[in-house]
This record gives sequence, structure tokens and C-alpha cells, in this order.
Amino acid sequence: MERQVHVIPFQVLEKIEQVNEIPTGVEMIQAPKIWEQTKGKGITVAILDTGCDLTHPDLKERIIGGINFTNDDGGKTDVYMDYNGHGTHVAGTIAATKNNNGVVGVAPEANLLIIKVLDKHGSGQYEWIINGINYAVEQKADIISMSLGGPENLPALHEAIQKAVAANILVICAAGNEGDGVDSTDEFDYPGCYNEVISVGAIDLERHSSNFSNSNNEVDLVGPGEKILSTYLNGTYATLSGTSMATPHVAGAMALIKVLVNASFERTLTERELYAQLIKRTVPLGNSAKLEGNGLVYLTVMDELSEVFNPKFVAKLLSL
Repeated sequence: MERQVHVIPFQVLEKIEQVNEIPTGVEMIQAPKIWEQTKGKGITVAILDTGCDLTHPDLKERIIGGINFTNDDGGKTDVYMDYNGHGTHVAGTIAATKNNNGVVGVAPEANLLIIKVLDKHGSGQYEWIINGINYAVEQKADIISMSLGGPENLPALHEAIQKAVAANILVICAAGNEGDGVDSTDEFDYPGCYNEVISVGAIDLERHSSNFSNSNNEVDLVGPGEKILSTYLNGTYATLSGTSMATPHVAGAMALIKVLVNASFERTLTERELYAQLIKRTVPLGNSAKLEGNGLVYLTVMDELSEVFNPKFVAKLLSL
């Protein structure tokens, strides 16, 4: 089981020492409008990636633990620092703290469990990924976020994901970056194209489909994935592009949704029910379903529909 899996290819566009803003992608999916109701407190997101900058001022309060399954640092399991930058960027999009400095994540009070399954080069063995998924299950994570993939359909990997979903964990994966903007090219990355996972494609900040985003009939939805500002190594920030960047927007959104709907239904919803609640909060953008699935995650769509069908609003329309 020494075959390799990698971070979904990404591009570092710009490195920045200091910022103070809510990133455009976080705004696009309407996360700030949900923060009065919840910021994701009590939800644990397991990030399977290259580790994390554990001392980053926007992340250190969110990290509740972690483990290293790679050969970095001599294979020490309790050292899960990021030497690549990819994992730190993903972590910031999910849950960077709202502290009036730096950036803010989609779910700024969610907990982060850092599971390092990719080394400083962004590569790893399938065995590491499988171990990471099993660890997330053992730790009773609510959500698993994986911005990684490879070309091989490995049964043991599929089985680990099925085990996680059976444990009521939402598994959210990047669709991949081998697309060329054509609807029917059918690029498949694993685990992103397993039916059990929530597969995320990318759009740009103008809501156009990203020309690198994989297209296939397993894509569930899309998130912002171009020129995404988030946390980076050594306490800095960077803008990156890729379906790797779209995936944590959905993972953070799911953290908010899980709090909201469990409170609304006054019970713990199943993984299938939570998936349905996520899809209810998407809007189509007019692309092929192979490119965008159900559309862009848009957290306030239910509120906006309620307003449209409010009897007072309808009466007003009829009186015009």
C-alpha cells in the first residue's frame, strides 16, 4: 500500500504578511449572515491534509488536537506541523477565529482536529489517508474535510469512507483540478468521486465555473475556489486557487448547518438528512450538473425563499 496520493494541485498566487478582512469567498456563501445564530461552536472538523501552522494567531484557539501519520519529523505522531502551507490554508477557510485581525473562517468557532496524512511535499501513502479517516472516526469528528486525491480506486480507502459515513460523519472532498472547462470530460479523482462523499467543484469570485474544476456525475455542489485568501505558514496569509480551496468553504458551511438544523428539529439528524439540508442550501448557476452538481452553497437561501413566500410579501405583490 505504498502508492501515492497528493494534495489536489493548487496555485499560490500571493503571500501577504498582514490582513484584516472577511475573505470574499466566506461572504459569497453568506456565512456572516448566519453568525448571529451560530458560528459552529461544538462542531469538530477533522482536516486530513499537510498539517497546520499550530501557532498561527487565527488558528491556535481552534485546534483541539491532532496526529501525524507521515514520515515528517521522524514519524513522531504528536508533531503535526505544516511545512507545505496547504493544510494551514484549508484550516483558515473552515474556522479562522473572528478576532478583529487577519481573516475569518466560515465557522469561526468550530473545533479543528488536525490529521496530518500528507508530508511537506504534499504527498502521502494511501495507508496514511486510511489511518487518518479511521482516527477521525475514533475521535468522533462531525465532519471530515479532504482536499486531496489520487487516480486509484482503492477498495480499502472506499471502505474507510463508508465506515465514516456509517458513523454519521459527513465526508467532504475536493473534486480535483484536471478539468478543462468542458462539461463532458469526466475526470475522476479518488476519494472525491465516491458516491458516499460530498464532492466539491470550484467557481471563481464572479460565480463562473473554474476551468480547472473536474467535471463528472459525482460532483455534488461548488464553492469559491479561485484567489481565495486564507491563513498560511509562519503566521502569514496567502491567496490560493483550486478545488482544494472550494472544499473547506463547504466543510465550514456544513458545520454551521449542522448546528442550525439539529436545533431546529430538536434531534440529531443523520448523515443523509444533513446532506439533504446542505443541498437545500444551494443555488444553481446555470452550468452543467457535471460541473456544478446542485449549484453554489448559499447559506441564506431558505431565509430568502421564506421572505418571498411570506403572505405579506405576496399580498403586496398582488396589490401592485
